[in-house]
Amino acid sequence: MTPLSGLLHRGLHRGLHRGLHRGLHAAWRYLDGLGEIVPGTTSAAAFGSLGRGSSIGFAPATILNPASIHIGEDTLVGRQVTLSVGYGVGDPTAPPRGLVIGDRCAIGARSSFTAHESIEIGDGVFCGQGVFVTDTSHGYQDPTMPVGKQFGAHDPVVIGAGSWLGHGAMVMPGARIGRNVVVAAGSVVRGVVEDHAVVAGNPARVVRRLEPDVGWVGSRGDVRPVVPQAEMLARLAEG
Repeated sequence: MTPLSGLLHRGLHRGLHRGLHRGLHAAWRYLDGLGEIVPGTTSAAAFGSLGRGSSIGFAPATILNPASIHIGEDTLVGRQVTLSVGYGVGDPTAPPRGLVIGDRCAIGARSSFTAHESIEIGDGVFCGQGVFVTDTSHGYQDPTMPVGKQFGAHDPVVIGAGSWLGHGAMVMPGARIGRNVVVAAGSVVRGVVEDHAVVAGNPARVVRRLEPDVGWVGSRGDVRPVVPQAEMLARLAEG
């Protein structure tokens, strides 16, 4: 191969690669939109309800017993998310409203919601990526049987409206999270969390709470003021 022919070959190779690259990404964007689960699609019809303006990104990880899953309006569910109710396909014991997600929620990619009795998520709840929520765990008391084959008790989970669950947060069986709660990234939540609190850690503990006429009081006594959203936006605009 002469230097000129080699140069032409490399040029053609680069051109072909760029063309294939553009074509592949264009095809993926098309398939991404085509595979999205939205009201009116065949997949959406299998859900207990999927509200107007809501969507589930393509491709989901696992959707199990969708007739027991109810999603409100204008809620966005990211890619590779697991939405699961019951112990297997067609589980006759799956509750009719095992997993309920409210209006205007956002569920980050690769999150997992596994319900066996009841997980209820209020309106306007936002989740980062990789959030895990469950209302049951495996039993372990029988030493003669693998833990993975042992059933644990069910304990319903409630996440209050307006709350935020950070990246990788875990909400365990029996958790009752109040309204407008911040769950820090990587936290593990059990038990009851009061309204308007910030929790962090494993196990998650309150590190800041809203006290009327005082502000957001930290666990060490420091106080952050209440700042209306309009004022915050104005500050950001000013730089």
